[in-house]
Amino acid sequence: MKYVLTILLVLVIAGTCVGFFIKPTDYETGELIIGLSIALGVFILMPLFIYHRWKNRSVKEYMLTKENIEKMRDFSKDKKL
Repeated sequence: MKYVLTILLVLVIAGTCVGFFIKPTDYETGELIIGLSIALGVFILMPLFIYHRWKNRSVKEYMLTKENIEKMRDFSKDKKL
């Protein structure tokens, strides 16, 4: 998954750069390449990245439950001493 994300990121960056490079000579093609690169980054790269980073995590660790609030209070009391 890490290699797929890296390859997609390189493709998005390269496509955007190529689009800006082509844009002065052929405006429509440059705009098309830039748009496709941004769409690839937004609709494919970002969801895959978010899934990759959150796949082994529990949402309950980040919710404000009574136990987590007590842990934060105990942690701040220990830091002050």
